[in-house]
Amino acid sequence: MHRGIVRLSLTAVVLLAGTSLALPEDYGPLKVEKTSLGNVLTDPNGMTLYTYDKDSAGKSNCSGECAEYWPPVKASADAKAAGDLTIITRDDGTKQWANDGKPLYTFVKDKKPGDVTGDNFKNIWHVVKEQ
Repeated sequence: MHRGIVRLSLTAVVLLAGTSLALPEDYGPLKVEKTSLGNVLTDPNGMTLYTYDKDSAGKSNCSGECAEYWPPVKASADAKAAGDLTIITRDDGTKQWANDGKPLYTFVKDKKPGDVTGDNFKNIWHVVKEQ
């Protein structure tokens, strides 16, 4: 009887541990930071990342003057996809990080980590919220 209780208790511990041990999402070189809008995806320097509604999956439609105000989050030539993060090739041949296929950008008016001044800019730019 005692053995059965111990075995049942160990089984319960293993099952509970399995449900409470969620692996953290892999953001590669990017990270999640707390801001006034909640947790958002940031570049390695803590600058908020945004998506652009006019992009299509896997393709950036922000270049020229647009990219001056919304710099693409560049990926190195040897960067590897991680979790939901993928890498797209821009029209100029450079690599750019994307989240769920949506290219990622910073905003020049964000001056310090945690700034979110570009959220809903012209209703087409949005912070990337994370859990």
